[in-house]
Amino acid sequence: MSHLRSMTVIAACLSVLVVPMAHGDAPRSPKPKPTSGPFRVETVARGLVNPWGLAFLPDGRMLVTERPGRLRVVARDGTLSAPVAGVPRVLAEGQGGLLDVALDPRFADNRFVYLSYSEPGPRGSAGTAVARGRLGDNQLEDVRVIYQQEPKVDSGRHYGSRLVFARDGTLFVTQGDRGNHSEKAQDLSSGIGKIMRINPDGSAPRDNPFAGRSGVPPQLWSYGHRNVQAAALHPETGQLWTVEHGARGGDELNRPERGKNYGWPVISYGVNYSGTKIGEGTAKAGMEQPLYYWDPVIAPSGMVFYTGDAYPDWKGSVLIGSLSPGLLVRLVLADGKVTREERYAGDLGQRIRDVRQGPDGLVYVLTDQSSGRLLRLVPAR
Repeated sequence: MSHLRSMTVIAACLSVLVVPMAHGDAPRSPKPKPTSGPFRVETVARGLVNPWGLAFLPDGRMLVTERPGRLRVVARDGTLSAPVAGVPRVLAEGQGGLLDVALDPRFADNRFVYLSYSEPGPRGSAGTAVARGRLGDNQLEDVRVIYQQEPKVDSGRHYGSRLVFARDGTLFVTQGDRGNHSEKAQDLSSGIGKIMRINPDGSAPRDNPFAGRSGVPPQLWSYGHRNVQAAALHPETGQLWTVEHGARGGDELNRPERGKNYGWPVISYGVNYSGTKIGEGTAKAGMEQPLYYWDPVIAPSGMVFYTGDAYPDWKGSVLIGSLSPGLLVRLVLADGKVTREERYAGDLGQRIRDVRQGPDGLVYVLTDQSSGRLLRLVPAR
């Protein structure tokens, strides 16, 4: 009898201690099978060493970053320039190096080019940084660092980082949690795991959500991000959209809004690589749900909203590069929601690092390899 009474007490205690895990209701990718797509693939340039970011110059040439720390100008015929002089020194270790490149919205007048990269710090530390320079004759002039992530930490992972200009001329800088510092993504005093919004000169806009709040970086726009390597501006609404890496499962499509918390590492639709649970579940009050998620992951990097006419069925779609398994992912949207997913270019067997729409209305992608290529997708007849 005493044994039965003891079991009853234990059961009562367990009923108090066990807290149900919160579950979110974000839509999950159905993992469609890759198809050939309405295009054929042409190689524009080859021999690029782990290319990361791509930007089109007004004269039709292209700027391409190489992760070891080089910026190249690619001519229309695919010829690569010598490395552009004046690029800041990068810490090209792990996932770090020279990352994204963007042109100033007034580039025709000021010739400003923006670069994101892993900036070395003391005793092997590093952090995401942004520099601005004026493009001259195969060199950057008047180079100045306009943003530095703080604190710098000893990790070679999860720098982010995409650069996206908003319609008002401010610049979004996406970042990551630096791998083994995920708890800092929830720490408002830290720049880790945050998306920042800065003016072109690096100053903080006065209308940022935490401007004037003591102990919070004035550049902070949103927080609770794991590793945002894909970002683009919606062509109609002007809103920032991003795709960030999850762990084992849990890649997320988000629409980061001012001052909001996107949950990492408290909530996630993935698990740790060991298979153990992350945080408290998939939902929690005060934390945003993704618009859509992938499990298994696509390892996202690079995205664009397609607005051209070369592929009529793609107009208004989101195109996302996949590093693993290596694809071009297309999301069809309606009323801000994903209604269909399609996957292409699986037969390339390539890590797709960036996706851009060229001035000719065609889609261009970079393949992330030691002998990487710049590819152009030409509509099939």
